[in-house]
Amino acid sequence: MSQSFHTPHRTRPFSASESASALAEATARLLPYPALAQSLAELLLDGSVVVPARQVLSLPGGGSLFVMPAHDQRVAMTKLITFTPGNAERGLPSIQGDVLVLDVATGTRQHLLDGPTVTARRTAAVTLLAAQRLAPQPTGRLLLVGAGVQARAHLEALVAGLGMTEVWVASRRTASAQALVDHAHTLGLSARVVTDPDAALTDCPLVVTCTPAHQVVLRALPGPGHFVAAVGAFTPGMVELSAPLCQHVASHGQVVVDTADAVHEAGDLLQAGLDVRSFPTLAQVVRGEVPRGQGPVLFKSCGWAGWDLAAARLAMAQG
Repeated sequence: MSQSFHTPHRTRPFSASESASALAEATARLLPYPALAQSLAELLLDGSVVVPARQVLSLPGGGSLFVMPAHDQRVAMTKLITFTPGNAERGLPSIQGDVLVLDVATGTRQHLLDGPTVTARRTAAVTLLAAQRLAPQPTGRLLLVGAGVQARAHLEALVAGLGMTEVWVASRRTASAQALVDHAHTLGLSARVVTDPDAALTDCPLVVTCTPAHQVVLRALPGPGHFVAAVGAFTPGMVELSAPLCQHVASHGQVVVDTADAVHEAGDLLQAGLDVRSFPTLAQVVRGEVPRGQGPVLFKSCGWAGWDLAAARLAMAQG
């Protein structure tokens, strides 16, 4: 098929916003979270996967263009997205773009997927996969620090894949936090807004930080039963977790990174002065090379085109 959605008969053309919305909805339907987490695990066991280093081009005005290709024996894909931090003030999404999925044998386009939807869902599914393998209390109360697109995706992914029933939301924007709590209620969850994530940490064994990563948002030290996923920081200059928090888990628990690329990108860990090369990757966990440790777990996610390839493979399998 040439694209992953069909437009109904209309008397006028779709506007750009309507087309983007239709593509986003179609992309989400192709990427259910539990199946996507399984696709990620399968990709990590597939020796045919090739993922070149992503290219990041600085754009005038402070934005960036990310070019992220990958392929296996059957599927090739390229994700082209822009990251424009200033769009928050314009009422526009900070991440925009598309994922092009191609058949390796013929070069034929098989799907056109919405880039922000793929990014949100595969990132949340990576956290889900890590929590399934590493979280000491995978069905415990969830604390979300941040209330944007990634927070919503993580909420939906962890509900679908872990079955947790309660969430607390902390955000510097109370209206955004309340909106996410309202969404959690529609999913059948118990949910509420909290104002101090450090105080809430004690009562929440599952924690996800998914903020713009302009500053530290979590300082309290996790206990032995905690699983903390840090998602927002994906460059050396970005940070969400305090240095003492990261150092505490490195000394008393287990730190796992999503890929070896984190050695250059994991701002939280780098700013804590930790040797990122010494930490195991999610692939090693999936391959059974890393036993579950004692104490708290910190999972640092930075992003990787391989995750997008896993989404492309699932989209191909879905039809």
